[in-house]
Amino acid sequence: METINQVGSISESSLIDATMGRATLDLKRDDSFVSDYQDQERVMGQGFYRLAKVYYDKSDLRKAEEFFIKSLEKTRFPRDAFAMFKIHGFLIRVYSEGMQEAKAEHHIQCSEILLEKLANSLGTLNAEYFYNLGVVNTYRGNFKEARKNFTLTYKKAQEEHEPELVSKSLYALATNYQSTGENELSLTYLKQLEELLHILNKDYLKGSMYILSGHVYVGLGKFEDALDSYEKAIKTLQGKTSWNLYSYILLYKGVVYKKVGEYNKALMLFNLASTSIDEMVFKRLSEKIRAEVDDVNDSSVDLYLDRHNRLINEKDIGIIDFKHRFVLLEILFLLARSPGEYFNKDDLAKNIWKDEYNPLIHDKLIYTSISRLRKLIEPKGNDRKYIIRGKDGYTFNPSVKARFHKENETQGQRTIANVEISSPV
Repeated sequence: METINQVGSISESSLIDATMGRATLDLKRDDSFVSDYQDQERVMGQGFYRLAKVYYDKSDLRKAEEFFIKSLEKTRFPRDAFAMFKIHGFLIRVYSEGMQEAKAEHHIQCSEILLEKLANSLGTLNAEYFYNLGVVNTYRGNFKEARKNFTLTYKKAQEEHEPELVSKSLYALATNYQSTGENELSLTYLKQLEELLHILNKDYLKGSMYILSGHVYVGLGKFEDALDSYEKAIKTLQGKTSWNLYSYILLYKGVVYKKVGEYNKALMLFNLASTSIDEMVFKRLSEKIRAEVDDVNDSSVDLYLDRHNRLINEKDIGIIDFKHRFVLLEILFLLARSPGEYFNKDDLAKNIWKDEYNPLIHDKLIYTSISRLRKLIEPKGNDRKYIIRGKDGYTFNPSVKARFHKENETQGQRTIANVEISSPV
């Protein structure tokens, strides 16, 4: 974390001077501000923007907010319309992380107004317009429309020879599909993006891509691939000296270790993530870490049940894959959710097979299914640890400790505006 401390040791005045000087030299190269050496206000806005990005990358979101607002004050419509979109986007991410919903909502509304004004002033709606339309639809949770917008962005950006917009649209499509649980499709877009980023020098986007890839692999139950992707994200962002996502990646790695039953490693990573942030600034991340620590602290559980990924972690056996054992998983969850309550053959027929009990059909089916389930989850030498049979049917042993995986735990609390701080602006 030396990089963060070094930034803090530089005087703000010298950092501003250096940033302003670079802004003047680099105006032609910056995609957010069109070159105009005569406009001193614009040069100042450019400097504030660059300074805000420095603080944003170094995790000082308070200073980033201050200078993004100063930069926004120097913009003019329609000249700086797309720069205004980017600044609003950064501020929405800052306020989402700080769980300041009212402030985030203000900038979402500003983005919507700006989009409407642009539609009326542009002669031709270009790829950048449709990209921002997709972003605004994402803010509002209109994922279906956003998908259409990003698909159109991808096509138009290719026609307009805008490789950066092509890359951002691929990332946006991958995120869109991952958010709806379509992980295989998301992975397809991520692979296209990775090929393109071998050519483009966009380290922050590459780091974000690896983070998203990690999420996708977690959704697919490929935990080794997920850990590898998160590690690639750390190395990529270290090369860019960007630290604002470091603690998030530690959290995500901890979640993977928790899923595979390595609770001590998970706790170590959660604690490291917690000590790496200012909890008053990264409020959302702090809440997510606390929730995970609370979940792992009771690591003495005998059986950890993950319905979302169809995985069971038995204390002695380890991970058991139920992806192709749907009926057995349903029986286990039915019993485990009501330990001590007996389910007879009629109950099982109705709850599992959605049918009226017929001894000619269900007797052998129930016996075979319970027997297969026991062989999977019962540790050797104790074939009645979890599922007990009595005169009233079958029950889950109330004396064992079972824990249920929290749905959507990698996302944690509701995300304001449906954006993560890791998503590029």
